[in-house]
Amino acid sequence: SSDLLVVMSNLFSLTEGHLALSERREFRTVPLVKLGNGFTKVRDFLHRFESIPDLLELDHLTVSGDVTFGKNVTLKGTVIIIANHGDRIDIPPGSLLENKIVSGNLRIHDH
Repeated sequence: SSDLLVVMSNLFSLTEGHLALSERREFRTVPLVKLGNGFTKVRDFLHRFESIPDLLELDHLTVSGDVTFGKNVTLKGTVIIIANHGDRIDIPPGSLLENKIVSGNLRIHDH
């Protein structure tokens, strides 16, 4: 699932049946992505993302626990998101996380 996130992101494009790393990525390496157990099944993986985050400037991502991502999220640098056991973290739509550690729980409700 970690590879699936990277391949589905804006880091790659499909050209004539071949995956190509985006020219917009400053470094020609692929970020290190580690997703927890809640992302192992494709159905569960897809349910956790309203849209695939912008990863063009990401170096390292670790996600553990019950975490969901809203639309138009951008991840840059090193981002670590850890939901405590029994808690949930919802990354709000339009969020920019750059060199951040998010832990505990975070739920945002419409009113």
